[in-house]
Amino acid sequence: MTDFLGIKFTQIGEDFLEATMPVDHRTKQPLGLLHGGANVVLAETMGSVAATLTVDQQKQYCVGLEINANHVKSVKDGFVKGITKPIHIGKKTQIWEIKIYTENEELSCISRITMAVIDKK
Repeated sequence: MTDFLGIKFTQIGEDFLEATMPVDHRTKQPLGLLHGGANVVLAETMGSVAATLTVDQQKQYCVGLEINANHVKSVKDGFVKGITKPIHIGKKTQIWEIKIYTENEELSCISRITMAVIDKK
């Protein structure tokens, strides 16, 4: 889905991950606005990758447990940029906040995902 929607990771920092997603025919709803579900795909993708980067991938993996999103500003074209930062990094769960911005740096969506950290058998 990441490839299909054109999601690209653009920066990895010590405490954040950044990615972009185009607002085009793949990510718009019928009224011509960025689909809320596309925002959620971006948020879940970012939270999942960020969580995975914090665990020993030989011993554990991370899966989404719960996600929510508040859409605060519509976007009609261009691209959006997401930035995710950790709220809680625990042994069995993680919580990540994802803020999605317009090209003009206006907050478009804020999301939070809870990840389950699972031991490989």
